[in-house]
Amino acid sequence: MIIKLIAVVVILLLAYYFLFLLQILKGLRKLISHNSYKSHESVPEELITLIIPFRNESENILNSLASIINLEYPKEKLEVIFVNDFSDDNSLDLLCKAEKPVNIRVLSVPDNYSKYQHKKRAIRYGIENSSGEIIVTTDADCVHSSIWLKTLLSRFDKETGFMSGPVEFTDGPTLFSSLQKLEFSGLVLTGAGLIGIGDPLICNAANIAYRKKAFEETGGFYYKHSLSSGDDELLMQKIKKETSYKIRFCINKNAIVKTAPNNNLNQFYNQRKRWASKGLFYSDHLLVLKLILIFLFYLSFPVQIILGILLSPLFYLTLIFSLLVKVLMEFLIIKIGAEELFSIKILRPFILAEILHIPYIIIAGISGVFGNYLWKDRRIKR
Repeated sequence: MIIKLIAVVVILLLAYYFLFLLQILKGLRKLISHNSYKSHESVPEELITLIIPFRNESENILNSLASIINLEYPKEKLEVIFVNDFSDDNSLDLLCKAEKPVNIRVLSVPDNYSKYQHKKRAIRYGIENSSGEIIVTTDADCVHSSIWLKTLLSRFDKETGFMSGPVEFTDGPTLFSSLQKLEFSGLVLTGAGLIGIGDPLICNAANIAYRKKAFEETGGFYYKHSLSSGDDELLMQKIKKETSYKIRFCINKNAIVKTAPNNNLNQFYNQRKRWASKGLFYSDHLLVLKLILIFLFYLSFPVQIILGILLSPLFYLTLIFSLLVKVLMEFLIIKIGAEELFSIKILRPFILAEILHIPYIIIAGISGVFGNYLWKDRRIKR
């Protein structure tokens, strides 16, 4: 009896995950279909404020500046604010000494200003000193095409409160970098698909835009202010829940922002811990439950192996079936998304990535909730 009961639980978790992936697929197809027939609009009438927080970015800051200067966007409609978040290298000095157009400013976060919010405080300080009605954020370690901003905002209409854009890791020479690029693309496509069905969950602050009015109406970053992150998806979810504005995703290659993958496993681990650390703090309890069910599905894989050894070979069959459903559905999602946004070449390490994906999700999920992590030379406490 106990064997059958556990097997039913495993099948129910699989069914939930299958439906979850099916929704992502549906959302992606909806975005792609919408993208195929709707012509691009002109840039918004409103003034845009582009905010770029930075901390210890001496290796990237001048490339970031050059990337922003080269943007094909009307200068009279664009205000750029670099915000220094207590850098202890020479990135601030490099930026201040560099030649800049008059629409680019450099600010530094004051002492004791929202001390524990870290990146969120830098963005909030930039917003408080901004003139734009639409806020765009990106990171200082990113590079952009000249038409990035124009493309991202081309469909930012009066109904739009939040626009998420695609982010891609640059190509690297190692298998580790290729695995990261594939996994990160999967996250981007997951976020896109869920936005496509009107159920926004994840996005990336390296490429988002939102109305200042929507930011203010929802209380900005004051929700869960003790969290060091949350300047992206927590805000997106609040705008969805508390306003009448639409949440959109710009599924266009020209809107891609590129950044380098992590240099080593330790950096990757800490980055994923930081991302996972927000999950249990979402205001939507149903959303938290959904994330827990997904985590339990991944946890079921090692559990099924153990149960197969200890209880019954039946769990080997459920394990194989679960694995096949996961692999086939995720392959289909990434293939469709890669053809539209990225490159089909990202699928080359797919099988290896699928093998590593399960322990990675389990470890990142647990450590993100209970562990501390290192970010930008700061030890962040949970």
